[in-house]
Order: sequence, then C-alpha cells, then structure tokens
Amino acid sequence: MPPIDSGAAAHTARPERLRLGMVGGGRDAFIGAVHRIAARIDDQYELVAGAFSSNPEKALASAQDLGVPRAYTSFAEMASKEARRKDGIDAVAIVTPNHMHAPVAMQFLKRGIHVICDKPLTATLPEAKKLARAAEASGVVFALTHNYTGYPMIRQAKAMIANGELGDLRLVNVEYVQDWLTETVENKQADWRTDPARSGAGGSTGDIGTHAFNLANFVSGLTLDTLAADLAAFVPGRRVDDNGHVLMRYQGGARGMLWCSQVAPGNENGLRLRIYGTRGGLEWAQEDPNYLWFTPFGQPKRKITRGGAGAGPEAARVSRIPPGHPEGYLEGFATIYTEAARAIRAAKAGTPIPAGTTFPGLKEGLEGVAFVDACVRSSARNGAWVSLNL
Repeated sequence: MPPIDSGAAAHTARPERLRLGMVGGGRDAFIGAVHRIAARIDDQYELVAGAFSSNPEKALASAQDLGVPRAYTSFAEMASKEARRKDGIDAVAIVTPNHMHAPVAMQFLKRGIHVICDKPLTATLPEAKKLARAAEASGVVFALTHNYTGYPMIRQAKAMIANGELGDLRLVNVEYVQDWLTETVENKQADWRTDPARSGAGGSTGDIGTHAFNLANFVSGLTLDTLAADLAAFVPGRRVDDNGHVLMRYQGGARGMLWCSQVAPGNENGLRLRIYGTRGGLEWAQEDPNYLWFTPFGQPKRKITRGGAGAGPEAARVSRIPPGHPEGYLEGFATIYTEAARAIRAAKAGTPIPAGTTFPGLKEGLEGVAFVDACVRSSARNGAWVSLNL
C-alpha cells in the first residue's frame, strides 16, 4: 500500500536527535513509558538522562532497565549537572504526579532547559501562575502534552471551524467518561490521583476534565467566559471529585456542556466532542479516532476519514500511516513531541518557529488549572456561575 501524502515529520529527513532527559516515569509507571515511546516515534529525541524516581534505588534501577547512560537520584542534581555539560540535555520530560510538576520545572527553567510536561500544568492555580511567569522570563519552549490535540481528525475539525464551515458556533458538548474508579481501587495510579495533596483539588476534573476542556477550546477556538459546576465524590471516603457536570458560557454567546466521570460503568476512555454552528455540526469520538462526522445543515451526515477524501492538509501533516490503520493515542503524544522539537530546534538556532507548528503550552496549561479551580469554587457555592481566575 502506498504511503499517504503527508508533511508529517516521519516523512522528512531527520535532523540530529535532540538530547532528552526525564523526571519520573520509572519502573511500573504507565505514563513514563508512553512518553518514551512518543518521543521516539518520529525519531526526534534520544533519551540520555533521567531521575526516574524519588527512591534512589528505583531511580538507578530504572535507568539501567532502560539503558539510559546518565542516571540521577534527584531532579535538582540532574538539572544542575546537565546544564554544565557540553552534551547536556536539550529538553526534559516531566512525568511525575501533578504536585511535582512545578518544583521540577523550575529547576530546569532557570537553567534554560526546554520543558515538555505532562498535564495538568500544576496542582494549584498559584503554582501555575508562578510557573508561567518563570517560563516566560526564561524564554524556553514549554510544551504541555494534551495529546488529543495531536490527533489528525482533531486537526481537521479545528481547520474546518476556522474556515467557517460550521458558521457561527452555538453549541459545544464534550465528555470524557471512564469507569475505573467506580469502586475503591488500590494501585499506584489510583493512589496519587485520589490524593488532593498530589493531584490537586480536582479529581476527575483535573485528571480527565482538563483534557475535555482543552480539546473543546482547541477545536472551537472559543474562549470561556463563565461556568457553573456540580462536582461529586460518589465513592465513600474519596477526597476528590469522581464526577463533574459543568455548564459553560463562551465569549460571543456560544453555550457548552462538559461531563467528566470516572464512575460510569461500561465506559473505558469515552472522550467525545460535538460542536454545532449556524451552518452545520461536527462529531468525533476518541475511541473511533480515524473518523470525523460532518453534517451541513439540511444535508446528509458525511464521514471524513483520516487520509481519505475530504481530509485536508492539517490532518495529513500529522498522519503517519495509510488510511484504514488505527492511529491515535501514542501518535497523538508523538505529534506534541515532534511539534515541540521543531520549536526547540528553532530556539537553538535563533530562527522563527516553522509555520504551522502547533502544541499546547503555558496558555493552555494556565487555562486548564484555572478551569479546575473554577469548578471547585462553583460547586462549593451550589453551582454558582464563576469566571476563570486567570
């Protein structure tokens, strides 16, 4: 089967790999493995250093497992020593629990090392604001891995809306629904995600609600004005929300609804987005990511396939394989890593970032943490309408 005609990084000559470090993501860490795979899919990075755990023995053992040549037992030591090396890391990937994002990032920012951070930006809004100021002052590239923005058909949807194919937007409906926390779960992933000291005040809102909120903003191009939230912790003894219903009012008059839940049996990773305007509507589901449904008003529903007829250059640019083959979660992460690589190389060369380079950053990170903060404030006031405290 012939390759797709794409401008994706996978189809261009590869420049010298960027040197990547990682903080967190050691043995038994799911998200660390995801980031490592994503960083290599387009062959843009080489992992050369890591502080993979706060446990020194585990940190060193993890580096040995992965064949990483430079192992550190603390992220502060790693930042200091890597900054002094001629062959030190160009960027660091931060894949720790939420409460460690800010302290880790600060150590690398002040040494001019570029940052690729898992979402959300931080556990608290004051931390997010402080980190954003530090990152802006340092001038480094700061990428946030909201990986769903890297899916080809999400890029297609964003382009169609920007081109006016839906007309004036009226309605945004986004949901991210899971069931894995329906009962008390005792494992590493659940442990820190249900601990407000490590996750932040939001549970499902911070873990998956931020993804839904970011995706709606990314595709629609809208800016939230106010929201009203009803959060609940259904599992007895749970200290953070495991379900959230949020009404949203956007600048310009559009209205939205967001539902995030980790206690809805029968749902695995149900991220779904629907957007409607005066001229038509779009629908996309993450569990069937290669298809985008477009319905012009008064006409039959149309299926746009990744790599197929009707898909535009924005989708093709981040596609890697021919149509009909699944492409999604890992490749979405890879798109963020590759877009960040373009920006990092431009920063190193002192040249403008290549046109079309798109990835979530500080603005999106601040908005996500402010979204969680606003949801918690609103719910505490019985669903009062509140603004984001940006």
